[in-house]
Amino acid sequence: MDNAQELIQRLNQSGRKLSKSHRRIAECIMSHYDKAAFMTASKLGEYVGVSESTVVRFASALGYEGYPQLQRALQELIRHRLTASQRFEMTSELGHSEVVSKVLKSDMNNIRMTIDELNLELFDEVVESILRARAIYVLGMRSSAPLAQFFSHYLNFIFHNVTLVTSGISDVIEQLARVTEDDLLIGISFPRYSMRTLDAMHFAKARGAQLVAITDGPLSPLRNVTGLCLTARSDMASFVDSLTAPLSLVNALIVALSQNRRTQVAAHFETLEKIWDEFSVYLGRDHTTHG
Repeated sequence: MDNAQELIQRLNQSGRKLSKSHRRIAECIMSHYDKAAFMTASKLGEYVGVSESTVVRFASALGYEGYPQLQRALQELIRHRLTASQRFEMTSELGHSEVVSKVLKSDMNNIRMTIDELNLELFDEVVESILRARAIYVLGMRSSAPLAQFFSHYLNFIFHNVTLVTSGISDVIEQLARVTEDDLLIGISFPRYSMRTLDAMHFAKARGAQLVAITDGPLSPLRNVTGLCLTARSDMASFVDSLTAPLSLVNALIVALSQNRRTQVAAHFETLEKIWDEFSVYLGRDHTTHG
């Protein structure tokens, strides 16, 4: 019950059902949820003028197991709006001994939740859409750029018609100038969402192209652009975007696509291995190093 949209509905409806003190808490959260999301139950109670136990009971009245669950829902609601400094503040008080455990466990949890929430029928539909496309464009800006680069790198082993859309001298929209209704654009974006990615997806949609989005959840603006939207958890550790689960999802797509093109991919790799050997692209099997 930590969906942010559910939270908004609960708070909007709470005025008719809650006590006077609980209504004060609800009104405070609705007006100042960006601050409330990072307050302890004690601090929120002090801010509103009620006891800590009243805040805890308020969370229970909304259907949460406790205040930490309500707080996580609030953080989910605003995390795509946080500035880098606000995100840094979220973990600035972690001790050095906690960092490794906190970050790695968070990434593990992101993957676990991504598996639990993944719509397998939608995943298969995305795979089929990519297989049908005349040309495939892959777009990811800023922190999502490495995901797009990784995805397009491996898609090029499977298809001959892959274009990585990048920022740089050539504008993003210019790189999509030839997109048609037979093509497909894969847009990748996570909080804080890239406006340029959204612009590009709207442009491609207006041209009739098929769209696939890879993003983080129900509040992502990419969901409003296309129905083919795969989500992966990206709860951040400090100002760093956690892209472990998104990368794992991309890996799954690559493997699924390659399984559908087994014969072609196998033949292509036979050709590539000869090229790699001829030009010493990789360390040879017989190569030894000397200290």
